[in-house]
Amino acid sequence: MFKKVFVLLFVLLLGGLVANAQNREDLQKQKQSIEKELAELNKLYRETQKNTKTSVKQLAIIKRKINAREALVNSINREVKQLDETIYLNERDIYRLRKELDTLKVKYAKSIVFAYKNRSSYAYLNFLFSAGSFNDAMKRVTYLKSYRQNRETQANTIVKSENLLQEKIGVLSLNKKERLSTLEVQNKQLIDLQEDRKEQDQVVAQLKGKEKELNKQIRDKESQRQKVAVAINAVIRREIEEAKKRDEAKRLKALEDARKLKAAQDAAAAAAALEKKNAAGTTAKPATGTTVKPPVNTTVAANGASNNPPKPNLNDPVSGVSSASKDRTYSPLESTPEGMEMSINFENNRGRLPWPVSNGIVTVGFGTQSYAGTKLMQKSDGLEIAVPVGSAVRCVADGEVVYAGEVADENIVLVKHGKYFTGYKNLSTVAVSRDQKVKAGTVLGKSGTSIDGEGGILFMIMNDKSVAQNPTPWLRSK
Repeated sequence: MFKKVFVLLFVLLLGGLVANAQNREDLQKQKQSIEKELAELNKLYRETQKNTKTSVKQLAIIKRKINAREALVNSINREVKQLDETIYLNERDIYRLRKELDTLKVKYAKSIVFAYKNRSSYAYLNFLFSAGSFNDAMKRVTYLKSYRQNRETQANTIVKSENLLQEKIGVLSLNKKERLSTLEVQNKQLIDLQEDRKEQDQVVAQLKGKEKELNKQIRDKESQRQKVAVAINAVIRREIEEAKKRDEAKRLKALEDARKLKAAQDAAAAAAALEKKNAAGTTAKPATGTTVKPPVNTTVAANGASNNPPKPNLNDPVSGVSSASKDRTYSPLESTPEGMEMSINFENNRGRLPWPVSNGIVTVGFGTQSYAGTKLMQKSDGLEIAVPVGSAVRCVADGEVVYAGEVADENIVLVKHGKYFTGYKNLSTVAVSRDQKVKAGTVLGKSGTSIDGEGGILFMIMNDKSVAQNPTPWLRSK
């Protein structure tokens, strides 16, 4: 019984430690990730301060820093609460262990006193010889042996319980020290958060005095955005029209092949009939009073098309429908097996697409952005990612380059993935060309400098309707 109690206590304590360790490990990973992001933001902010050209990027970076700092403080708060819970559970376990240990010691002391009082060998002999039968005597011998073993088990259980209690006390001491150090880190982060907020107020004050200059900068970016959007729309329309032309050419070729096959079959049938008539040596005449019906022309109509065109095959890309996509909205860009496969692979990788740059911080998100404390607003068709000038920009999925060149004084690469397109803007150099097949990870070029004078790229995702998509849900978490 004592052994079972000890094992149960040990399992419960071990289970609690493992669960707490896993939760703590998750919190530590989250905290390390946020700390890494803060380090990158601090480095990026120092670089933007060197730039003499005023931009709203400083304000965007500080805003990201504040958000990351608040997330870090919240993570530390959760860690402190978890430590408090761990300390409470450990103190409760120590109390229970001490109580169980006291009970074990009392029971062991009673067994020792009983053994001492009955230490005389005559008492054992009287106990054995008072048995009513031989079997009863053997049972009494077994009982005496088990009684002795029980005392040994009690002693071992007491020793193990004391060791476990001391171990638990040591863990509790470490938990309290860790809680103290975590609180110190939290206090430091709270001080840094206050500094970040003061810095944000200073930058906002500076930007307010330069709103005219910044508004011009934003207008220039908006003008460039619209030019790029028009160029991308033109490229997408061109790809759709070319896909339609290819589909029409395949359809006409299929009809022509069917016409030629039918004509060949009719010619072969006519030749076989003529040969049969010549072999018989007679010519069939119609019976009196009957009318000979002209043969139905099932070959070619006057316009060159068959009167009985072949039914569309669901597995044939010419028909514009794929067997793997009967429920999908038809897109000319998915009319080939390759286009359909690229679309499906792109969709299946939603939330798992790699980032176009290995390191970088998103300074401007998708959609309309506003800046606290100012009237400045700007629209973005993608994610503006700040990276050092000359960083490698990679394709996020398998596809085909449909545009690689300059638009509105900025180099841009557009890659087709079935009915989806990804755009990479603000490139200093371009390493691919139109119609080139690319894989996920292929280097498309090097990052350049945007209008605001900072290093970075703009990453975009569009569909075949030229509608910009928010890239964030498509990209995997860093």
